[in-house]
Amino acid sequence: MLRSKIGMALTLLIIMSLFISACGSQNTGKKTEEKSVDAPARIIKHAMGSTTITGTPQRIVVLTNQGTESLLELGIKPVAAVKSWIGEPWFDHIKDKMTGVQVIGNETQPNLELIASLKPDLILGTKVRQEKVYPQLSSIAPTVFTENLGDSMLENFKLYAQALNKESEGAAALENYNQAIQQTKAALGDKTKLRISLARFQPGKVRVYYKNNFAGVILDQIGFARPEAQNKNDFSADVAMEQITVLDGDVFFYFTSDREGETGATKTTDEWLKSPLGQNLNVVKKQRAFNVNEPIWNTSGGIIAAKLLIEDIKVRFDKLSL
Repeated sequence: MLRSKIGMALTLLIIMSLFISACGSQNTGKKTEEKSVDAPARIIKHAMGSTTITGTPQRIVVLTNQGTESLLELGIKPVAAVKSWIGEPWFDHIKDKMTGVQVIGNETQPNLELIASLKPDLILGTKVRQEKVYPQLSSIAPTVFTENLGDSMLENFKLYAQALNKESEGAAALENYNQAIQQTKAALGDKTKLRISLARFQPGKVRVYYKNNFAGVILDQIGFARPEAQNKNDFSADVAMEQITVLDGDVFFYFTSDREGETGATKTTDEWLKSPLGQNLNVVKKQRAFNVNEPIWNTSGGIIAAKLLIEDIKVRFDKLSL
């Protein structure tokens, strides 16, 4: 009889435990569901209008090299991204952080079918590259576009952070960036009076870079002077050999468009800088013409590259005198 009562008591205890556990699971499920439903909707204004985003996106697809660096700076690895302009498939300075990220084409030709199959909850792109496919992208997931790239890196970073629901983290990253600018400016002192020339060599073509481009904006933020011929609020312009003097200045930074195994841009560089006209440039005579990293100074356009560019400047100018 006693054994029977003990057995019944144990059975009741087990049943009650299971009941309480089940109730707890149901309540947890309800709380998770309520949290998802109750997450405030955020309206993000961007280049293509307004997009409503609920909660914090988890599966992000990014369609610009600049956007990829913005996510990484915020501690987020995208589900998928367009390949880097240089590298297989990523720039050297970010490849260690991109393990497992799906490649979805390039900036000018993203693979829409592949993007849809990944079921993203946010797509980040740019009007200047993907305006025509915005309707298709926005039918896949909430989509936010910047107006352009290049000289608007900081503004775009703020937009990305807003869309990602990471505004406080974004503000902290921008504060760190601005501190790096100010510290570099202070360390350089009067060296910022040196006129910085900037250009890109491509196969059979040379392009001078003015102030409204990625590197030009950073040089301006640090406070560098520019040669009179380059001190323009514009992006760039192609120049002919007869105009080679526009490349002159106190210091000349140039980058070449050669990808791995290519030599066309290097050939153009030699044809220009080793020519009699090139050898007559003050920057060449004084050995102050420097070939700098193309992804860091030009093609990446992201905040990680920007910080590396600042470091490059500090190292190079530490060895230069007025």
